[in-house]
Amino acid sequence: MKNLKNIAMLIDADNTQLSKLEAVIQEISANGRIVVKRAYGNWRKGSLKNWENELKRLAIKAEQQFDYVAGKNATDMALVIDTLDLLHSGIYDAFVIVASDSDYTPLAIKLHESGVYVMGVGEKKTPEPFRNACDEFVYLENLNKDPDSHPSSVSKTSKNQKRNLQEAAEERRKAKELREIHKLLRIAWDKYQDDDSYVNVSSAGQYIKRAKPDFDARTYGYVKLPDLIEAFPKRYAMKRYPGKGTVTIIAYKCI
Repeated sequence: MKNLKNIAMLIDADNTQLSKLEAVIQEISANGRIVVKRAYGNWRKGSLKNWENELKRLAIKAEQQFDYVAGKNATDMALVIDTLDLLHSGIYDAFVIVASDSDYTPLAIKLHESGVYVMGVGEKKTPEPFRNACDEFVYLENLNKDPDSHPSSVSKTSKNQKRNLQEAAEERRKAKELREIHKLLRIAWDKYQDDDSYVNVSSAGQYIKRAKPDFDARTYGYVKLPDLIEAFPKRYAMKRYPGKGTVTIIAYKCI
């Protein structure tokens, strides 16, 4: 867990899910203190009409941004400008951009180059460049999963077929990504192993986050990285031993 003192969280209301806001705050709060909470949007839009009560409840400041040209919104530009203003104040050691839009990639790169910690929060459809421009990227789908309550006119059979195809595609994607995680775990083992050929899972996890910012063990059905490693006894041997105080060190080695 990181110990960030001053976190600025900026939300693009057009590119995130209202139902996930509280879960996002809970996730970020595990890393440190959120000092700035702002949501950007044209609150006159019908699509954002349900945001008011939730923003009030969660003490998120609503920033109004009108659309100057029909068919285009200026929300992302307003968010970028305010983020750079906050960055130049020198107060904040971390920025969280809550959006699923690749347009924020240059902003994430700029923040990263300035030495602050950059977190992105968005849907799995978020383009890879934005995800990789962050130090850490969290998928909304991994946070407090809500049942789909949207009505649909599609027949039950068609819905089931579509769901089955989507699930199959998702499983293939997860299997491919999991192979990448195993590769990174081996690289970490090669680089960081101790005299007994074991590597601290915490060190490996930090390396994986640097190499793959959107890594989250929950994506693959595990609570934490040690659970994922332990699920593959043919690949890894694990051991636990006492650290300082009440801390337990968890380590692994490749077989």
